[in-house]
Amino acid sequence: MSSSDTARGPKDYVYLVFTGIVMGAADVVPGVSGGTMAFIMGVYQELLDAIRSVDLKVARLALRLRIREILEVVPWKFLLALGSGILAAGLTLAGVVSWLLEHQPVYLYSLFFGLVLASVVAIGTQVRWSTGAVLTMLFGTALAWWIVGLVPLQMPHDPLTVFLSASVTITAMILPGISGSLILLILGQYEYILNAVKSLDIVTLIPFVLGLIVGLASFARVLGWLLRTYRQRTITLLVGFMIGSLRKIWPFKETLETMVDRHGEVVPLLERNVAPELGPTLWLCIGLSVLGFVLIRFLTLLQASRPGFAAGETDG
Repeated sequence: MSSSDTARGPKDYVYLVFTGIVMGAADVVPGVSGGTMAFIMGVYQELLDAIRSVDLKVARLALRLRIREILEVVPWKFLLALGSGILAAGLTLAGVVSWLLEHQPVYLYSLFFGLVLASVVAIGTQVRWSTGAVLTMLFGTALAWWIVGLVPLQMPHDPLTVFLSASVTITAMILPGISGSLILLILGQYEYILNAVKSLDIVTLIPFVLGLIVGLASFARVLGWLLRTYRQRTITLLVGFMIGSLRKIWPFKETLETMVDRHGEVVPLLERNVAPELGPTLWLCIGLSVLGFVLIRFLTLLQASRPGFAAGETDG
């Protein structure tokens, strides 16, 4: 069994489930990254290590049904606790977020704007700033700014397209600063997958989950190597990604182009960020942003108060 699993007590697993809920809630909203939440909560590096532990050797053991040997290699308690929180948040919040995105997008994005802004501060404090670090951050900002401005594609929903979309999406989902839901939106799959989750459409979810597994198993190794070899530059790039993603979740927008979706409803296709107007709506949005900022600061302090949390620290 993994040493980090054996070192944990019940309170640690409660914390992991809570972390999973926070990650799952973030991943449901386009523009917010569950990877950012994992980073802030201090489990990001361990999450990558746990994913990398599921390799070809484990696959061969699984084919031979050697479950005990698999459990000795894979930190299954860690993954089970974190995964259950993510799954619970996804299943319970998908309908709520879908409703808010349709009926109250300004208020929803105001809350998450504050969350991401606080995340930039929390992760930025871990960077040893230099000219090179600033240039790396600016590159990440420009790249994310461009990505989030892409017009959503009109893609089919056949199993192969869903599988490939999931493989691309999961690489973004575990990157702090890049939202997996946003990538799904750009690929024209967000509404389709969200409805599949709400209705538990197994036929749609099977290729999606398989795509997530394949993409996760391959990209986690690349990202883990980058964090071990070029940690400061990688973190700086991720900070840039988060800053660039603020373009997507700026609450106040003007619709430039619309399209008719598969339900026959008119939805925005191309939007432009605009300055807010003075009034009660603006003050409520500011209040929600402040609430989001304070929530992340609270989570940051909560993680910092747990210096012995097994292998979960972000400093490495």
